[in-house]
Amino acid sequence: VVNVLNFNIYIFFFKDLSGKMFTFPQQTNSAHVRLTTSRQVLSAVTVCFRSFTDLRRDHSLFSLATPAFDNEMLIFNGASNNKYDFWINNKNVDFIGHDYKVNTWQSICSTWDSVSGLGQLWLDGKPSSRKFISSGSNISGPIIIVLGQEQDTHGGGFDIKQSFVGMMSDVHLWDHILSPCEIQNYMHHLNFAPGNVLNWRALEFQTTGRVLIEDKQDINTCY
Repeated sequence: VVNVLNFNIYIFFFKDLSGKMFTFPQQTNSAHVRLTTSRQVLSAVTVCFRSFTDLRRDHSLFSLATPAFDNEMLIFNGASNNKYDFWINNKNVDFIGHDYKVNTWQSICSTWDSVSGLGQLWLDGKPSSRKFISSGSNISGPIIIVLGQEQDTHGGGFDIKQSFVGMMSDVHLWDHILSPCEIQNYMHHLNFAPGNVLNWRALEFQTTGRVLIEDKQDINTCY
């Protein structure tokens, strides 16, 4: 599949990445994964993924930009201040008190809907307070979704000091808010309906720079 975005040609591939992970082995201002979807208008979202890193500095986890807003939807780990930032329509709230751990796989889900404007973040099955971010406006494309970097422009403007170093897996995005039980099913690797906007089992993506697709490391299968 060839898409023309920002006057560059990107070749995207559909793959079932079950049991796989993206490995970002070094900090750069260029290496990233771009995800694509045919859905260009979202009135509600749930995004879930798993990450593993030893970073103690701030870093981007999930960056969705449009021409209108570079932080149309951004999940940002403010590790240096022990908080997570959740951005919608260039407006953000902080979620404080979550147990961020280095060198550990952690599962993160974030939800938001445009009617109430409320957002929430779940970390390893534990919910945050529900907080108002932005209401009345949908997420409207053209959408560019990036893993590994934080977009300060639509599809670019990367800052090495905000880059992600580590592994990511099981990325899903839905066009509605999952119930607490559905989020728990994702968190605990139980049966769940895959994302209908982004689906890790049928992901359309393109990698740039040193990003590896590897088998996910699971020491629980050693015995």
